[in-house]
Amino acid sequence: MIRVDKLRKEFGHGFERAVVLDGLDLNVETREISAVVGPSGAGKSTLAQCVTLLERPTSGSVIVNGESLSELSERELRVARRRIGTIFQSDGLFSRRTAAANVALPLEYLGVTAAESRRRVNELLDRVGLADKAKHYPHQLSGGQRQRVGIARALALRPTVLLSDEATSGLDPEATVSIVELLKELRDDLDLSILFITHEMDTVLQIADSVSRLDHGRIVESGKVLDLLADPSSKLGRALQPRRSHQPAPEGATVWAVTYGSDPVPSDWAGLLAERLDTTVSLLGASIETLRGTTTGHATIAVATAHHDLVDAELRILGLDAARANDSSSSGTATTAAGASATPPQIRESVDA
Repeated sequence: MIRVDKLRKEFGHGFERAVVLDGLDLNVETREISAVVGPSGAGKSTLAQCVTLLERPTSGSVIVNGESLSELSERELRVARRRIGTIFQSDGLFSRRTAAANVALPLEYLGVTAAESRRRVNELLDRVGLADKAKHYPHQLSGGQRQRVGIARALALRPTVLLSDEATSGLDPEATVSIVELLKELRDDLDLSILFITHEMDTVLQIADSVSRLDHGRIVESGKVLDLLADPSSKLGRALQPRRSHQPAPEGATVWAVTYGSDPVPSDWAGLLAERLDTTVSLLGASIETLRGTTTGHATIAVATAHHDLVDAELRILGLDAARANDSSSSGTATTAAGASATPPQIRESVDA
């Protein structure tokens, strides 16, 4: 478990003082993956350094598994840091050491016997799927494989907390998916708390249980990922699952923006809406996916009726949050619930985040 209370970090003094973190509160429960997102310069890297106390906070506290790190002596802090594994954006591997030797590095610092170190390194490399790469040097490995070695090294001292600082940045999509799946497996198997710092919104959807947006040193919005996606007023939810361009509406139709809420939505909701209203419902575009068994997303539809209150009421009965869009009465072809076909909406593959 990680808890950050009223964390503040300042650099410089007087007129040159810069407040980088300004009263942050953040919780990561056991077996939870909590993401922190934000623009460049928001304070994400400083937060990562403060969580491990590589940077001492100006005020506030960092508590890991009930122990306040900021109250520890330097000797006690060195011991406490062993319970925090860190995965960096750059894999941080030593080019002249093999994969096995890189993983063994923390064990060497602790004076672990050679036999015990070999056993632990072999176990870790097997755990991250690189048992056959033990004697390979970093330049002989792909970017994703090097990051796996970095993860194995972060696990060497059996931490209870993992800090991932842009660990998937720069990886190709296939490698990113493999790292995400590995981290979720490790979370489940080892009961880890994972603080996942990233700027990649798609990766947040794949991996995170909760997410916080950091901006100018403050957390401006946070919550469970599914709750944010179901809230049409959430800026963070819209950033995680942005609306895409859609087809023009048939002439005379009214355009509606609908969002999947917290209640279950029938898969054939567009057809049901058309049937209940006895009119044509055109699906202009959509972005819909399944996260942990829950369907989330949004769609843009055109409805060939001027009875707006009735449309709104029926959509909400179907479990959808609805709002009339601004661009009504534009012409063009569309996919209708009655069966006329055109370009299909974007439906993303199911992701077990």
